[in-house]
Amino acid sequence: MKNIDMAVVGDVLTIKVDLSQRFGKSSSGKSIIIATTEGNQSIPGNDDIKIGLNIYTK
Repeated sequence: MKNIDMAVVGDVLTIKVDLSQRFGKSSSGKSIIIATTEGNQSIPGNDDIKIGLNIYTK
């Protein structure tokens, strides 16, 4: 994962992303990546629940 912090407290998942970060162009070259899970990932403490997240700008 790049630039994503996740925490689970009780039944609530909190996702933290620094919106000032940039990781270069996407593979298509149409957008600039701010944060990504780089595919589906398990959430902390629960392998049955998955998350797939991409945050980008043009």
